[in-house]
Amino acid sequence: MLKSKILQTTIVKKFIPERKFASRKGENGKVLVVGGSYIYHGAPILSSLAALRCGTDLVYTCVPKINAQATRSVSPNLIVLPLVDAKITRGAVHKLLGLIPKELDSATIGMGLGIQDVEALKLLVNSLLDREVKLSLDASALVPDILPVIKNKDVVVTPHEGEFKRLFGELPPNSKKEKILLVEKHAKENSVTILLKGPTDIVSDGQKTFLNVKNTPAMTVGGTGDVLSGLVAGMLSKHRKSLEAAAAAVFINGRAGVLAQKKYGLHMVATDLLEFIAVAMKPFDKVT
Repeated sequence: MLKSKILQTTIVKKFIPERKFASRKGENGKVLVVGGSYIYHGAPILSSLAALRCGTDLVYTCVPKINAQATRSVSPNLIVLPLVDAKITRGAVHKLLGLIPKELDSATIGMGLGIQDVEALKLLVNSLLDREVKLSLDASALVPDILPVIKNKDVVVTPHEGEFKRLFGELPPNSKKEKILLVEKHAKENSVTILLKGPTDIVSDGQKTFLNVKNTPAMTVGGTGDVLSGLVAGMLSKHRKSLEAAAAAVFINGRAGVLAQKKYGLHMVATDLLEFIAVAMKPFDKVT
């Protein structure tokens, strides 16, 4: 087992770059969020707003066309790109690739997403990687078929334990030590960064490992993982080292959860995290 570090403010400060005083729109990150379905319309909205709240300049929110109007109505800050189909298909991917900006920095894919054709998912992932877009995959995108595509590509995957089993074929054990070992093993074998969500989040690229101890039982509510996915993409748009971006994101997500639980107790919901992201980010705000 690698020597792991508990994430703290002093560590995370090194992972969040300073904002240039004279920077222009787009220079602090351009993010694509691809998710949503007929049932799970809120997931990509949570991710997109989280990416914006952590300081990203532009977020392109790609959702099925049946969700586009509702998504636009939630926030005028989102740039909404409708998928032509209700689920991911090859035709929908080809049209999306023609819409998104060429200078995109990062993308997160999978939150609440309906996938009709896994080949379409692979096409989307491969195309973004060819454009040197930093990627984070979550939820529906965490399928075994995608592993050969992302292997050795420095991609971030953000599974909970069930998704970890689906992706890697092994259920994380209850023992914390053994769980860390398993994450490190698969991260190293596949050359990816794994962010295993749980009471203590484990982030590893197989070379280094960070632990994020949250102590926030209220964060089991649905949607907190979608917020995290947006934070990962936001951090990746500014800091292209996957391990450090993922570590910074999970720390901010956890701090926002602590603050939300302090205010709302065990009755918080995922949108409450959005309220506290800016507060959680304040110790890291630097302008040069």
